[in-house]
Amino acid sequence: MHKTYKTWGTCSTQIDFDIIDNKIYNLVFTGGCNGNLKGIAALVEGQDIENVKEKLQGIKCGFKETSCPDQLARALSE
Repeated sequence: MHKTYKTWGTCSTQIDFDIIDNKIYNLVFTGGCNGNLKGIAALVEGQDIENVKEKLQGIKCGFKETSCPDQLARALSE
């Protein structure tokens, strides 16, 4: 199943990914810190969504209430 999530409170504006057998594939962030977000995408490729949510939820970026990793966790919760 393909999912698109519109982010809020971050430099990235959108997250696209596929979920196959409760695992994440083809994660792409639109906008944001290109290298860091490509790194996150590589690290979570093929990982179980519950494991990724546990590790990433609640991470903040500077003084912001959220971050790109936190937004990914929120997208996986929907």
